[in-house]
Amino acid sequence: MGETVERLDVIGNISRDLTRYPDHRGGSRLGGAALFVSLAATKSGRRAAPVCVLGNDLAHLPETPGLDSLDWSARLQADGTSTTFDLEYDLQGELMRVGTEYGVAEILTEHALGHVDAHPRATFHVCCRRPLDVAAVLGRLTSNAADFSVDFFLPSAEAMIRAAAPWLPKATTLFLNTAEYRLLEQAIDCGTLPEVVITDGPRAVVVRNFGRTSASAVPPPYPAHEVSGAGDTLAGTFLAHRSRGATTAQALAEATAAAARYVAAPSLPIPAPRRG
Repeated sequence: MGETVERLDVIGNISRDLTRYPDHRGGSRLGGAALFVSLAATKSGRRAAPVCVLGNDLAHLPETPGLDSLDWSARLQADGTSTTFDLEYDLQGELMRVGTEYGVAEILTEHALGHVDAHPRATFHVCCRRPLDVAAVLGRLTSNAADFSVDFFLPSAEAMIRAAAPWLPKATTLFLNTAEYRLLEQAIDCGTLPEVVITDGPRAVVVRNFGRTSASAVPPPYPAHEVSGAGDTLAGTFLAHRSRGATTAQALAEATAAAARYVAAPSLPIPAPRRG
């Protein structure tokens, strides 16, 4: 499992987030699925590159200690502000409300398509979230016969799953929570999907291959400090271990453990730009 594996190119947002909980947890932090998936994959031994658009306010991230382990060569620096998310959760970690300003991510689709065309045989993970034109990106990946996996974000999942449905049987792996999986079942025959990883908060995570359960794992019972990004951490960890030769069960055990450690740890603060 020590062999060199191909880089994972993660198409999605990197953002400035504000998370809120009724018991006053949360606060300002770095966020975005492209960041969390890439970090988790890197920590698990797979080089990862966020395919993202950074505004002036986050232009310094590639030089930030702790983030400089990522491959930042696929980012686009744009004049403007980065995406912001205002995320309100209940005490059980269920997302109740989200407010979004996309900022420079409005040009993410154009950047992603250019990157896909320039790297037609790369391996991709697509974070299917607004404002990305999911149909355009997955269509291009499929026409290139590229390997790709996908995940969704519940507030936009219904529309995004419908848009993605024609190409989902070509995906190597789908990552969803139980609510998103119910939406998936309404849009497509899940028996046509090679691999689906379904999370359910602190309960068992299940892997299904062409509709049949092949593995499950219960996350370790760490107390939840921050849940935003837990699913992305699981996805990046799972993909990294699978790419390095782990079995589905091994990768799932590593991924659920990594996600549980993540929710118990302090969030990523928004780093200040270096002076000078």
